[in-house]
Amino acid sequence: MSINRNRLTAAVVGLGLAGTLAACGSSGGGQGSGGSRTVTLVSHDSWAASEDVIAAFEKESGYKVDVLKDGDAGQAVNKAILTKDNPQGDVFFGVDNTLLSRALDNGLFQPYEAKGSEQIKAQHRVDRERHRVTPVDTGDICVNYDKKYFADRGLEPPKSFDDLVKPAYKNLLVTENASSSSPGLGFLLGTAARYGDDGWQGYWKKLKANGVKVVDGWEQAYSEEFSGSAAGKKAKGDRPLVVSYASSPPAEVVFADPKPSTAPTGVAEGTCFRQVEYAGLLSNARNSEGGKALLDFLISEKFQNDMPLNMFVYPVRAGAQVPPEFVKYGPQAKDPGTMDPAKIAEKRDEWIKSWTSLVLK
Repeated sequence: MSINRNRLTAAVVGLGLAGTLAACGSSGGGQGSGGSRTVTLVSHDSWAASEDVIAAFEKESGYKVDVLKDGDAGQAVNKAILTKDNPQGDVFFGVDNTLLSRALDNGLFQPYEAKGSEQIKAQHRVDRERHRVTPVDTGDICVNYDKKYFADRGLEPPKSFDDLVKPAYKNLLVTENASSSSPGLGFLLGTAARYGDDGWQGYWKKLKANGVKVVDGWEQAYSEEFSGSAAGKKAKGDRPLVVSYASSPPAEVVFADPKPSTAPTGVAEGTCFRQVEYAGLLSNARNSEGGKALLDFLISEKFQNDMPLNMFVYPVRAGAQVPPEFVKYGPQAKDPGTMDPAKIAEKRDEWIKSWTSLVLK
């Protein structure tokens, strides 16, 4: 959820890839057979943690952490499902509430109740009877806007989904593909939550007519197409509206040199959808004991306090520290869109198929 943070969700992986992926299992040896003291975390490309915090875990637990960044989140989830009989690692981090049912229905995780789970805020806990996943972080997928663009033109930035289809904002928005991107899918679910089963397609017809641009994923949308992103960019895009995160404005401040007194980007709070990310002990993990220790660590006070300014997400542990930059530049939405996980499980694939036919063809 930061400036360089890919949040891409699952494109459907062709069955022809299954054999190839299944051959890519972990080669790290396991606690059970070889007594390995290495635990492998499989994640999307946006995993980040402070070196000293990881070093502290390694010293305390006796396990060395290897991180396998396996592309965007959706590809990583699908690959993990296809390789579950011979997994690439021991713990998977980065499946979110938009794809959780797919992971659980495919038996990706084995049960484990992480130590300290009682400290996780109640609203984030799921699968309470079987404990196959552990909540790790949360954040809001929202439309971000380039403050300078709108100030220079004397134009009020949009505040809601309804605003985005108005003529004043024609050809200004870039979003991610809902079939291949987590923020893209979250934005789609946000519109379904707002307009209902019978209204979201009509909304997207209006959005398409108003010139919405769709790209594959967050990195392209935010770093290439969006005019308001500053960190690490060689050239600015020409779209002043982008689907990103409520925590993107504080990231712009933290990574800027020199740091501005105000964030150069803002959030249209009426477009937000609440996202939660989970981690789980992979089925057939070779080092299950190391995996359990790592899951305990991910919800520890030390890691939860360290996480926000590395991955630009909010902690789920009660009492964990929220950086002042978040409070000042990127507070969570007061009334974000949400959706019952059961409805996401029931409707997700149908909605993605309909969205693809409607928007991309």
